[in-house]
Amino acid sequence: MDILDIEEEAGKAAAKLVEELSGRLNTVAFAESCTAGLVSDLMARVSGASAALWGSFVCYSPEAKKRMLRIDGAFLEKHGLVSAETAGKMALNALDIAEVDIAAAVTGLAGPLGDGSAAPVGTVFIAVARRVNGDAAVNVKQFFFHGARAEIRMQAAKAVIDEALKEIINNS
Repeated sequence: MDILDIEEEAGKAAAKLVEELSGRLNTVAFAESCTAGLVSDLMARVSGASAALWGSFVCYSPEAKKRMLRIDGAFLEKHGLVSAETAGKMALNALDIAEVDIAAAVTGLAGPLGDGSAAPVGTVFIAVARRVNGDAAVNVKQFFFHGARAEIRMQAAKAVIDEALKEIINNS
């Protein structure tokens, strides 16, 4: 599947997510690192997205994660920028800061170079957080995508939308 096919599928998934969120009067926020706003862009392409899309924290750098998402530097040093723990923290903090119904976060290595850790290029963590009986709950998944940088970013963006959609459908 080439990048245009992935983008087309991501657009369809975004339209479905907007439909599902709007039908439930829910809002979503994203915390994006390696996708750098691509998820929000895909959502905003959908007519009526303003009823569901709160916005996105584009936290590409460690400093942005610290300031925008209020993640402690010691936490990032302990767990790394690309980890399940960091993705989960990004989603939970986005949920709280934006005061939305659901928040999804993505952090990963799109390449072409790694970050010096053992994680290979294409490693991506996606977290989806929501309130369950008044408490915040988060699910995190690890993905391994292949291809050029743009392909990895688009695959990651589609996966964020897919995971948010699954969370809405399976827990409503």
